Amino acid sequence: MTQEVLKVSETAVIESALRTISVERQGLEALEQALQNGLSDSFRQAVDLILGLKGRVIVSGVGKSGHIGAKLAASLASTGTPASFVHAAEASHGDLGMISRDDAVIAVSWSGETAELQSIVGYCRRFSIPLLALTAGEASTLAREASIVLLLPKAQEACPHGLAPTTSTLLQLALGDALAVALLEARGFTALDFRVFHPGGKLGAMLSHIGDIMHTGSRVPLVKKGTPVPTAVMTLAEMRFGCVGITDEDGRLCGVVTDGDLARGLNLNLGAMIVDDIMTRDPKTVKERTLATSAMALLNQHNISALIVVDDERHPIGIVHFHDLLRVGVA
Repeated sequence: MTQEVLKVSETAVIESALRTISVERQGLEALEQALQNGLSDSFRQAVDLILGLKGRVIVSGVGKSGHIGAKLAASLASTGTPASFVHAAEASHGDLGMISRDDAVIAVSWSGETAELQSIVGYCRRFSIPLLALTAGEASTLAREASIVLLLPKAQEACPHGLAPTTSTLLQLALGDALAVALLEARGFTALDFRVFHPGGKLGAMLSHIGDIMHTGSRVPLVKKGTPVPTAVMTLAEMRFGCVGITDEDGRLCGVVTDGDLARGLNLNLGAMIVDDIMTRDPKTVKERTLATSAMALLNQHNISALIVVDDERHPIGIVHFHDLLRVGVA
């Protein structure tokens, strides 16, 4: 192809994009129909087999299927199913040693005739390692040798030449995601479990507990019932959380005085009043095991800036401000 500037109309570009999406959508619809019919049995068998594994799931493939396989291994590993990716081309050069007899192998190949997979297929047969084929080649070598065949429908590629893997890789990706999610749900994998494998970045922040973020000890703004309002104002100004908690005779939280309460009482003689007169009773609180995302939702829902953290008997043990949540990446 000669080096020249190609000009394509905006209409043609959008029409091309829409055709691609339409063709790939038809592929997904075919996959959905397959899961409602013959594919359902092998899919259930795959889930049962993986749930019962003592070892790991080893995913393998080359080319675009290899990229999909690497993503599948990562998705499984991050959702409670130990998994690793072994590149099929590297397997015969020593990486077969990464596969143990307690493992199961998922081989990803659209045609099922990928030459580089032969060493893995032979290895699985030799050592009786379960082999799951993720393929559209029903009569392929891979399908014949596999313990379980996850047979994909032969869908049209979105590539106009029928060459570039497009619809095929989308179907591999979709069925891989379906497998990972089915295993996640079968294991009862929770958001808290998810955080164990995702401690960093925004996702880790969203799954943090308030107990990891809150201010404690002398940093918690508290005064007792009966405290003069001017004293509470001094505590509120010193701590700068926008509120001060009010505790009763047993040390339990019974109210808060906020900047808003003071603003609404400007027409009153606040200097001669006690906090009981202006406090907001039964304030919104959280527990230290509350997720940071839940706390942020509560702040947004009630248009408040801070939450006092209490134990099971409503004793205040900390405070968290929305700036704290923003600082760790929750937004």
